[in-house]
Amino acid sequence: MPAQTRPVVLVLGGRSEIGVALACRLAASGRAGTVVLAARRAGELTEEVAAVRDAGAEVATVEFDADDLAAQAGVLDEVEAAHGVPDTVVVAFGVLGDQARAERDAAHAAAVVHTDYVAQVAVLTEVAARLRARGSGEIVVYSSVAGVRVRRANYVYGSAKAGLDGFASGLADALHGSGVHLTLVRPGFVVGRMTADSGLDPAPLSSTPGQVADATAAALTAGKDVVWVPGALRLLFTAMRLLPRWAWRRLPR
Repeated sequence: MPAQTRPVVLVLGGRSEIGVALACRLAASGRAGTVVLAARRAGELTEEVAAVRDAGAEVATVEFDADDLAAQAGVLDEVEAAHGVPDTVVVAFGVLGDQARAERDAAHAAAVVHTDYVAQVAVLTEVAARLRARGSGEIVVYSSVAGVRVRRANYVYGSAKAGLDGFASGLADALHGSGVHLTLVRPGFVVGRMTADSGLDPAPLSSTPGQVADATAAALTAGKDVVWVPGALRLLFTAMRLLPRWAWRRLPR
């Protein structure tokens, strides 16, 4: 295994706008000397590689299919063999899915939950074990306010994020005192490629991938456990948890 001389950041979901934006922030601040972008069709990450390289980091790519649970450990082994154990692992993959389709197509509903929850649990367990064995490291997990209280309008996606949020919160507690820190990020609606491709109009208190990345980078610097993006959502959802169910089910997405 090579000796690590510069911080290594692994982005699981190397095509994610938020993940790439965060990698650029970490590179520009000196917290990422080498960034490994892991994604399907890794050879096609030309724009993402250029953006991170322009921010000041060396960049490598690795083929990664999050849904292939049996292959996850091998991908991490490949990264470690080439670059050492990463200092920061960003888990940034996920899908929105199609709520209307998921309500009538069980396979689609299961696929959304598999990517947004099952695959995340599997890879986070692998990552946490490796960082814990070394005794240091950072993990970034992207949850969503959709999982704080699940709404009728997107309950398949929201339920997966609720599960991920709970798992990451418990994992953070389990890692306490190990030298490994987990930062859980809860963005609201993010105006980016994924929501645009789904035909969704921006919701109130929306943010951009860059704003989410800025908030995440600041949270890592401050050593925060949980960050809401934008911060006003924390107060809003504290109140929304108190809404009676009949009122909650009538809320739009």
